[in-house]
Formats: sequence, C-alpha cells, structure tokens
Amino acid sequence: MSGPLEGRVVAVAGATGGLGPSVVQALAAAGASLGLADRDQGELDAVVAGCGLAPDRVDARVVDLLDEEQARGWAADLGARFGRVDGVAHLVGGWRGGTPLEEAPLDDWALLHDLLIRTVQHTSRAFSAALRAGGHGRFVLVSSKQAQAPTHDNAAYAAAKAAAEAWTLALADGFTGTGATANVIVVNAIATPAMLEGKAPDAYPTFTRAQDIADALVYLCSDAAAAMNGHRLQLHGSGLRG
Repeated sequence: MSGPLEGRVVAVAGATGGLGPSVVQALAAAGASLGLADRDQGELDAVVAGCGLAPDRVDARVVDLLDEEQARGWAADLGARFGRVDGVAHLVGGWRGGTPLEEAPLDDWALLHDLLIRTVQHTSRAFSAALRAGGHGRFVLVSSKQAQAPTHDNAAYAAAKAAAEAWTLALADGFTGTGATANVIVVNAIATPAMLEGKAPDAYPTFTRAQDIADALVYLCSDAAAAMNGHRLQLHGSGLRG
C-alpha cells in the first residue's frame, strides 16, 4: 500500500536538528521524496543514511538560509531535479532565554531574529510559487507556545516565534483559493528519541515527542489536511504518557 505522500516532494529546512531525523524518517515512510538542507554536509549525510531512501529520491545539501539567493537557488535546483516541490517543512530552530527581559542581552534578539524569522522569510519566498503551482502545496512551521503565551524570561524568543507565526499565517492568506496551505505546529519543548531512551514515560512532563510532531507534519502535508489553512495545531499538553 502506498503512503499518503507517495509521489510528493517535500523540502526540509533544518533537517539535522533535534527534530529533523524523526521528520525525515516519517516523510520517507509516507512515500515522499526529499530535499534536505542544513549547515553541515556530514550531518546531512547521516540523516540520509538513517531514512532509507534510494539516492534518486533524496537531495541533501548545505544551504545558508540567511542568504535569500541560496534559498532561491535551493528551491530552483529541487524543482529542476524532481520536477516539482509539494511541501516545505521548516524546522530551523534555536533558543536563547532564561533571563528576565530587563536583564537579557539584546544580542539574543539579533540571533533569534535571524534563525527564527529571517530563515522563514527566505524559505517561504523561495518556494511559494512552486507550492501554488502544484495545487496541493504545503508549508509547515514548527513553533512554540511561547509565541502566544510569552514569559518574561523568554521575551526575545517568544517575540521571534510570534513573528514567524504571523509570517506563516500571512503566507496562508496568500494561498487562499490555490489549493496550497500553510500551517503551524505548536509545541512546548521537544523530546527526541535519544532523550527518551531508557526513561520513564513521565521523565519530560511538558515535552512533545519528536515522533508525534513528525506524524502531525505528515498529516498536514497530506490530502487529508486539505481544508486546513492558516491554523495552529496545538501539540502541547500536560505531558508524555506511555
């Protein structure tokens, strides 16, 4: 039986981070061919080896998403290689925080602005035409509940996440009537497989499993989620359960 993304091509920005391998494996298992981007080719190669895709179904390369021309070049190259791009999973992350806003260095904002906003802007602009063209394009941003419920010791992080969500929801508005969608997956913190290995089910009471996020992302990229555009899918709650 074919998977829900059989024949689709999905680009993954930030493919080697804590969430990346779980998302890549889930997308591959769902039948998608993949274009992977991050900052270290060796780490990308390791993610490719772990997903089990044949070489003709995966493209993994170093792309500086802070450079809009590189982002556009990545989108164009994937389109040329695969003939289409049907989805973009934006997983680029980073965190600075834990200090009251009146004491936190404003340099944190500069870093988080680039990682959490600028990369979303460049990636969405680079792929928006391709996502519209296919009639079922998907853009998915993984975000944090801090964007909607900021705390005083995470002000810069929360503001950057809020801006990234607003940008994504504006993209969704532009997709209205095209068949393409843009949505946000909201989590608190991510529990990776390595973190959970050998731990009790309640070891990380406020975290969301990477696998659960990956499964939600596959759903949002599928035809089953065609009616969802401009939504926040909340994947945080009281904690992990066995």
